[in-house]
This record gives sequence, C-alpha cells and structure tokens, in this order.
Amino acid sequence: MAIEITSQSLAGAEPEEMAAYKESRRPAISRFLPVAKSGWRSWPTQRWTRRNFSSRARELSGGDAIVISIPNSGRTWVRTFLCAYFCARFEHPFSLHPETYHDSRIPRIIYTHDLYEHYTKTRWWERVRGKFLVPPGEVKRATIILLARDPRDAFVSHYVEMTRRTTETAGELKSRAVGDVLRDPIFGIALMIQTMNEWLKELAWRPDCILVRYEDLHVTPNEQFRRVLAAVGETDPQTRHFENALEFSRFGNMRKMEASLEHDRQLLQPGDVNDPESYKVRRGKIGGYVDYLDPSDIEYADQAMAALDRRFGYQK
Repeated sequence: MAIEITSQSLAGAEPEEMAAYKESRRPAISRFLPVAKSGWRSWPTQRWTRRNFSSRARELSGGDAIVISIPNSGRTWVRTFLCAYFCARFEHPFSLHPETYHDSRIPRIIYTHDLYEHYTKTRWWERVRGKFLVPPGEVKRATIILLARDPRDAFVSHYVEMTRRTTETAGELKSRAVGDVLRDPIFGIALMIQTMNEWLKELAWRPDCILVRYEDLHVTPNEQFRRVLAAVGETDPQTRHFENALEFSRFGNMRKMEASLEHDRQLLQPGDVNDPESYKVRRGKIGGYVDYLDPSDIEYADQAMAALDRRFGYQK
C-alpha cells in the first residue's frame, strides 16, 4: 500500500519546529548500532540549518515540485517516466532535460539528494555554504515528493555504483569490501537511515508532501505514477501518453537506452558497457541486498533498520 504524508495522517509532527527549518543536535550514529569489529568512527554530532549561499542555489530553485531521495532509490526511473509523459504530452522529442524546451506547460521538477549530499560531500566549504541543500524558501513553496527505498537495497546499489560506475570515487573507497563500507559512518547504511528520518521530521507535517516508495512503484506502477503526476499538477493524465510513458520507463527499455550511449552520461551511461554491474539501470530487485551481503552484514543492516522511522513502512 502506498503511504501518503499529510498533516492529518502522521502523528507527532511539529509544524512550529519544522517551520524554522533548523535541526536539533543529531544523535551519534553509534547510538543506533553496535560497534563494528574493526572499530567505530562515530559521525560527529552537529547542528544544521537549511540554507544555501552557493551559486548552486539557483539550480535548486524555481521548481514546481522537488523530488528528494537518498541515492539509488529510483530517481532516474521517476524522472524518465515524467520526461516521457510531458515531452509526449506537449509534442517534444524525449529528453531528460525538458526544461531546455522552455515550454511553460511542462512543470519544472528538481531532483536532489539534498541533505544526504550535504553530509557525505567531504569539502568543508561546500557544507558551510550549504551547496547541496535546497534553499528553505524553495522547500516551503514547492510540492515535495519524498522518494524512499529500503535502505538495505539502496545502500548495496549505491556501493556498486560508487565502486563500479562512478569515476570520481576515491581509489581507497573502491578497494573496500561491501561489509566495511556498510559500517562506515559517512558512506554506510546508518547515515542513509538518519537522513531519511531527518527529512521525514522536517517534511511530514506538510499537506503538499507525498511519500512514494520504490517498492510500491514496482507493485502498482499505474497507481503510483498517477500519484506522482497529480503531485506535479497533472491530476487527469491523458491515457495514451500515460500508458506510453509507463512502457517507455520500464526497466528493459531504460537498460537499452543506457546501452545506446545516447543520453546524459551522469543519468543513463554505464561505467563500462561490458560490465553489467556498472550500469545505472542495473537490477532493480527488491530484497536483492541479500545477494551481496554475508550473514553478519545482513544482521548488521537489519539492526540498523530498527532506527528507521516506522512511517516509511519498512519494519518487518
């Protein structure tokens, strides 16, 4: 079942606190999980304020809707569907950047990892300036689509992407085993979970915020993509374009698009066309993390999940 975040459906939200867009002191990650065998480097507690003083603030502004997610949660899938629908709806060739058509009928949608990038990017001056955060006024103004995926699957997919696809990943990180990175205070699962919780705390009270889960997109794509379209203002989608966009964004077709090397390199380009694991559209398997983690890693990941807000719906 899909989960919709509204001020009525989520108990415990605190609008007055959220309106300030300032987080209280963050608990150390080591509070959530047992210490790893190799020793635990706890993430420092800190305060953060939603602000962006960098030149990138402009790129993150002006959206009719903002899709926020941790990496590898189905963002490219959602983006491909929306681009396919609106490009066809208004008679433009398919593009992953429909804003280049300067067609005011096509909603401007911003896709961001927001707070997750703020935490994981290591250049301190980028964090000080809030380079990766959507400006507070934009978060207040635009519709929010919080895209979620089981953090265990998201982590494994992100690990494979960092080590097999992303060229700028540091060599030291690429050489580390998946179980080691799983426990890392910056690149591991715990910070993914903490970030998801902080988004929910900040946004749950908003009546114009919906939660869309990757797993629900797989099970009921027709229903879920209609919800996504409604969130960006398309409350009565045209059947022909809707069905064509669903088909266009299916896993198999996206995989073919990526292999063709004809699209945006950051979005749909493999690291190595001969390495299936280096593709952005890789497996899409629900629960596939068990194929990559050993039993002790799975136990660790399951323990981490206990810290995830139950409103995401991933607890057993």
